[in-house]
Amino acid sequence: MEDTGGYTLTMSEGTQRRLAAIVLADVVDYSRLMGADEIGTLSALNSHRSELIDPLVAKHGGRIVKTMGDGLLLEFPSVVAAVECVIAAQTGLAERNADIAADQAIQFRVGVHLGDVIVEGEDIFGDGVNIAARLEGLSEANSMALSDDAYRQVRDRIDTDWEDSGEHEVKNIARPIHVWRWSAQERQPVQGTEVTSEALALPDKPSIAVLPFDNMSGDPEQEYFADGIAEDIITALSRFRSLFVIARNSSFAYKGKAVDIKRVGRDLGVRYVLEGSVRKAGNRVRITGQLIETASGGHVWADQFDGDLEDIFALQDFVSASVVGAIAPSIEQAEIERARRKPTDSLDAYDLYLRALAHFYEMTQAEYETAIAQLRKAVEYDPEFSKAKLLLAGCLTWGASQSWFDIAEVKTEALALAQDAVKLDKGDAEGLAFLARLSAYLDGRHADAIDYAYQATALNVNSFAAWSMSGWVHSYAGNAPMAVEHFERAGRLSPRDPMGFDHLGGWAIALIQLGRDDEAIEIARRAIQQNANFSTAWRALAAAYALLGKAGEATEAVRRLRELDPAITVSNFAPRAAYTPKALSRYLEGLRKAGLPE
Repeated sequence: MEDTGGYTLTMSEGTQRRLAAIVLADVVDYSRLMGADEIGTLSALNSHRSELIDPLVAKHGGRIVKTMGDGLLLEFPSVVAAVECVIAAQTGLAERNADIAADQAIQFRVGVHLGDVIVEGEDIFGDGVNIAARLEGLSEANSMALSDDAYRQVRDRIDTDWEDSGEHEVKNIARPIHVWRWSAQERQPVQGTEVTSEALALPDKPSIAVLPFDNMSGDPEQEYFADGIAEDIITALSRFRSLFVIARNSSFAYKGKAVDIKRVGRDLGVRYVLEGSVRKAGNRVRITGQLIETASGGHVWADQFDGDLEDIFALQDFVSASVVGAIAPSIEQAEIERARRKPTDSLDAYDLYLRALAHFYEMTQAEYETAIAQLRKAVEYDPEFSKAKLLLAGCLTWGASQSWFDIAEVKTEALALAQDAVKLDKGDAEGLAFLARLSAYLDGRHADAIDYAYQATALNVNSFAAWSMSGWVHSYAGNAPMAVEHFERAGRLSPRDPMGFDHLGGWAIALIQLGRDDEAIEIARRAIQQNANFSTAWRALAAAYALLGKAGEATEAVRRLRELDPAITVSNFAPRAAYTPKALSRYLEGLRKAGLPE
């Protein structure tokens, strides 16, 4: 019997083996694309197949072994032919996607391996296919990942850039795989990806980004746990006023990528990067960490922390304290103690919270419904688990803002959850920040919202959420200069945030309030590049274009807005907007000029 990564093959007499170049590819976010537009997705995929991919496979002497819904298994006579085909296909796809919003583009991730395969009829099986599948999982959109065996065949034969991603332990493979990566991303960026070559200036205090930790458990289902540990360490470090800490979403933009630490330093504007790994086996946990100076690439500190699962919060504290001691040794012990927090005594509740957090960042209705169920269970386990209550309030409110849930039905519960979270943990800046926005958005209490936002930014100067939410509530209240200042500060804390469209949408509206319409257009377009279905950004874009007298552009923005929100009119939007009449007046003027029906 032989493991083939999900099913079992029984060897029969006469079964053949051969060495082959194996390519396994699948569509990134296929389920989300199909859920959003099944017919359009299938049409686009078939077009890419017939016009680009299939002809390239034939041209390079390959064959399509089989299709698997959103995936392709290919075989080539040589690795050189396989890699040349993949480069041509990925480059061609990037060009075809150049005018398509990132959240609608068909993008492939690809794994390439040279290995032994079992041949039965037209099909191939075995460890060679299994390894190619694992490599595909280690790849990313518009890219490919090669095994070391495949890389040795092409390194002196194909003139292109390769990134050494080091060794990776993967499921059902006895030995680590050494991975090399190539990406078409920098050669032809898809619309919606922001490429900035200019290095950000370093802050005037020690600055750090915590990259996503590698999951070394050998089980992809434990990914949520590794991500949660890294996020908790970011939260702990952000509480040190003497540090400048990059927000979670910008750090996690590098997840699954082979990173150049020096480039991360330039892109995020930080002096240090923390990277590490988490291995969870049974009741034992191992956290490793290494702190790197971005300018030199030199290691400042490295260590390994082992303990029982019950010690997980202490292990996180050890990592945080070790990092702080390495880059800012003058920090007082009292500040270190304030940064140490044990969110819950229930490991079951904590595990459910981490699982829900992973679903929260997927930002679909189905994922939110799963997260809500997990968070309700977590709160049952521990009714005083403030972070679980806060995340539950967030899921309910954001879901309502996307029309997944009825806002009237979730309003009371969301506000009560946020208020409970703040009472349970008065030192949580994100809890106060979220309560600030809910107080304005759901309840119209602008004065209270500003007070909560002030407390949040005072508690944690490194909190992206605190500064962004403060920007929103000041904009709601008509304090546009303060709103823009706080949005700008939040943007520096998360300069590469792939989920920052909400933040950017609020920023654009505040700029419209100030009459800075050119800047509002630029910011709104950035939000749309990140999420082409974000109606707030289309509203801001339509208003700003109209106020500048660009009638054609304004009309097109309104057309797109009404595709997303067919029932929207000036009269039904104004009552549900959280802005004061003064803050809303110029915004509504722009929407009327843009042609939004009264």
